[in-house]
Amino acid sequence: MDSIAKKLVHFCTQKPKIVYVVLLLLTLGFMAQIPRIQIDTDPENMLDAEHPARVFHNQVKTTFAMYDAIVVGVVDSSDPNGVFTQSSLTDISVITESIMSIDGVVSADLMSISTVDNISQTSTGTIRFEWMMPSPPASTAEALKIQENLARLPLLQDTLASQNGKAAAIYVPILDKNESYNIAEKIRSEISQLNGTADWYITGLPVAEDQFGFEMFIQMGISAPLAGLTIFILLFLFFRNIPLIIAPMIVAMATVLITMGALIGLGFTVHIMSSMIAIFLMPIAVVDSVHILSEFSDRYKPGKSLNDTIEEVVGHLFTPMLYTSVTSSVGFYSLMLTPIPPVQIFGAFVGSGILLAFIITIVFMPAYLSRMNETSLNKLQEVMHSQQGGSKIASFAKSLGSFALNNRFVLVASFAVVFAVSIWGINQIQINDNPVRWFKQNHEIRVADKVLNENFAGTYDAYIVLSTSDTLPPVSDIIFNDLPESLLPWAKERVTAFGDQAPSEQYQQLIIDSEDKLFADVSEEEDAYLSGLITILEKNLSSSKTFQSPEQLAYISSLQTHMQESGLVGKSNSLADVTKVVNRELRSGSAEDYQIPNSSQAVAQTLLQYQSSHRPNDLWHFVTPDFQQTLVWLQLTSGDNQDMTKVIDLVDNYVADNPLPQNIELGWAGKAYINVVWQDNMVAGMLDSLISAFVIVFIMMVILFRSLVFGVLAMLPLTITITFIYGLIGIIGKDYDMPIAVLSALTLGLSVDFAIHFLERARETYKQTQSISDTFSIMFDEPATAITRNALVIALGFTPLLFAPLVPYITVGVFLASIMAISALVTLLILPSVMTMAKKIVFK
Repeated sequence: MDSIAKKLVHFCTQKPKIVYVVLLLLTLGFMAQIPRIQIDTDPENMLDAEHPARVFHNQVKTTFAMYDAIVVGVVDSSDPNGVFTQSSLTDISVITESIMSIDGVVSADLMSISTVDNISQTSTGTIRFEWMMPSPPASTAEALKIQENLARLPLLQDTLASQNGKAAAIYVPILDKNESYNIAEKIRSEISQLNGTADWYITGLPVAEDQFGFEMFIQMGISAPLAGLTIFILLFLFFRNIPLIIAPMIVAMATVLITMGALIGLGFTVHIMSSMIAIFLMPIAVVDSVHILSEFSDRYKPGKSLNDTIEEVVGHLFTPMLYTSVTSSVGFYSLMLTPIPPVQIFGAFVGSGILLAFIITIVFMPAYLSRMNETSLNKLQEVMHSQQGGSKIASFAKSLGSFALNNRFVLVASFAVVFAVSIWGINQIQINDNPVRWFKQNHEIRVADKVLNENFAGTYDAYIVLSTSDTLPPVSDIIFNDLPESLLPWAKERVTAFGDQAPSEQYQQLIIDSEDKLFADVSEEEDAYLSGLITILEKNLSSSKTFQSPEQLAYISSLQTHMQESGLVGKSNSLADVTKVVNRELRSGSAEDYQIPNSSQAVAQTLLQYQSSHRPNDLWHFVTPDFQQTLVWLQLTSGDNQDMTKVIDLVDNYVADNPLPQNIELGWAGKAYINVVWQDNMVAGMLDSLISAFVIVFIMMVILFRSLVFGVLAMLPLTITITFIYGLIGIIGKDYDMPIAVLSALTLGLSVDFAIHFLERARETYKQTQSISDTFSIMFDEPATAITRNALVIALGFTPLLFAPLVPYITVGVFLASIMAISALVTLLILPSVMTMAKKIVFK
C-alpha cells in the first residue's frame, strides 16, 4: 500500500469520529434529494431524443394526430349472442360515456361502438352516416342488427368487435401516456359498478408501461431492504458478531443512499434500469468489507495492537480491493458506450457506486474496527476459531481445493467442452422484448393482453408511412409569370401575406383570392390572366395530391393484402379502405363495388362524402390535408420484437419485389417499431461495450500483475462464466432482453473480482513458501473462504428479487445468483487446475 493510503488508514483509526460525522452528513445530504424522485418506464426513452427513428415517430404522431391508447375490452363467452345483448351493449354505452368525461382522454377520437358511424346506402348515389349505437338497444333484435352493421364495415370489424361476436373493444386515446395508470384506475373503478356478467379487461402498451412504473416504485421499496436483511443474516451466520457486521451494512446503506440521491439530485429520472441500482449495489458494496472482516478475524489475536492489525489487513488487501473495484466499475462504465440513455445512466451510477463503496470501505471500516471493544473482539475470536461460524464454509472451500488439484485434467477438459457447447448456445440466442411480458403470466395486464389479442386483430400498433418527394413549385414562380403590370401590387401583396403557410395552403388561398379578384372590375387582359392562373394552380394542386391517385391507393391495398395473407398482421386500415367502403355504398351497396374508384376525382368524391360523417377528422388519421403523406395502421396480436421484425422483413421483401411508385418513400413508426429499434441499438451497443471492457480489463490485469501469463489467467473465469451464462440462455430459449443484456457488465466486473483476489494472494503466498503445494494449501484456507463468503453474499443478496411480481427483477435475481455461483466455482476450480498444470510458466 502506498504512503497516501497508509496515512489515510492511520488517520481513520486515530480520528474515527471525524469519519463518522463526514459520512453521516454526506449520506443525509444526498438522502434529502430522494423525495424528488421521478419514475420513467417509457421504452421510447431507450432511444436518444434526437434518434432519427424517434424523431420520425413523434413527427408521425403529430402529423396524423395519433395518440397513445388504452384498450378496454369486454368479453362474454357464456351468452349465445356474446356481447351483442341489451345488457352488454348498455354497459359499453355507459362505460364509454364515463371514459369520455375523464380528464386526459381525447374524447373526440375515442373509438367505441357508441361513438362511430354506421355507413349505409339510402339509394344509389346517396350515402348515409348515422351513429352505430345512438342509444343502448331496446331488444335483442336491435343488438344483433348492430352486430350485422359492424360486420359490413372492415374499418371497424375485428377492431371494435370480434368476428365471433364474443368481444367488443373501446380504444381510449390519451393526451399524456404518463397518466395512463391513473386513467386506467378510474376506468376500473367505473367498471366495478356494473352488474353485467361479461368480463372486462384493460391493456395496451401505455398502461402496461405506466403500471410497471407504479409497481416498480413499490418493488424498489421492498427489494433493497430485503436484500439488506438477507445480507445481514448471512454476515451474522459467517461472523456471529452483530457489532462487527453492522459495519458492512453501514457501508452498503451509505453507498446506496448517496448514489441514488446523486442520481435523483442531478435530475435523472428513475427508469427500469436505474431502479435496480440499489439492489445491484447493496450486495456488491459489502464485498470488500467481507474480505477485510475475514482477514481481520484471521489475523487479530488478543493482546496484539488493534490499530496495527487493522492497518496491516487493509494494507495487505488494498491493491487487490482497488483493482477489483476498478475492474467491476469498468464493467459497468462500459455500458456508457451503448446508445441507450437509461442503460448509460445505469452503468455510470453503478460504476461510480462501486468506487464509492471502495472509498467508504477503506475509510469507514478502519475507523469502525478501531472503536470495537475488547468483548466483541474476544467473541469474534471464539466464533472464528471454534466449530461455529465459517467452519462449514471453510470446509467446503478446502474440499474444492482438494477436488481441483486431484482432478485438474478432468476439470480442464470438462470446462473446455462446456465452453464449446456454450459458444454454440450463444449462436442460438434470440433477441426479443415486450413490455407486457415484464409482468407475470397471471398479472391482470398479461391476462388482458392474452384474452383481447385472441379475440381481436391486435392491441399492438405499428404504422407504415408513405410520403412523396414531389413538391409544388413556389407560388411566386407562377403568379409573376406573364403578370400584367396592373396586377403587380395585388400579386406582391398576396405573396407577402402567405408568409410561412404550407405550399398547398398557399395554392388554395391564391385560387380563392384570384376568384374574388375576377368578380371585381378587371380588364380583359387581367381576366384572361387570372382565369389561366386559376387553371394552372388547380392543375398543379390536383397533381400534387399523390394519395388521391387510384394507382397509389391500389399499391397500398395490394401491400395490405400481402400482409394479411402472411398471417403476421392481424389487420391493417388505410385510406384505401376508406375509399372502398364509401365507394361501395355510393354505388350498389354490394361486395362487388367494394373497390377503389377508378379516377382521382372519384376518390376525392368518396373522401368528401366521408367527411360528412360525425367524425370528419378521422380522415386526417390516414392522410395529410395535402395528400402527400398517408398512413397505414397495422394491428398486431403480438408486441414481441421478433414478430415485429418479421413484419418489417415481410414489407421489405414485398417492396423489393414490387418497387414503390416513383418518388414515394416508405417509413415506419409506432410503439412496436420503436421497441425493435432500441433493442437493435442495445444489442449492438452491448456487444461494443462488452468487447471494449474486456480489452480494458485484460490490459488492467496485465498491468496489475505485471505479467501477461497472470493477465490471461485472470480473464479465464470471466471468459468461461460469460460464455456459459449466455450459452445457457440460448440453449434454454430464454429471450435476450434488456435485463439479460445488462448482466454482461456485472458478469465481467465480478467474475474477474474473485480471480484478482485468488491470483494476487497465490502469488504473494508462493513468494513466501516457494512451494506450490503449500501455496494452494494456504490459498484454500482463509482466501478461498473469503471468496466463497463473498459469492454467497452477492448471490443470496439478490434472492429477494425472485419473489418480485415483475419479470425483469426475477430475471436479474436468477441470473445474478447463477453468475456469482458459477464465477466463484470457476475461479476456485479452474485456476488452481490450470496453474498447477502450467506451473513452469506460472511459477517461474
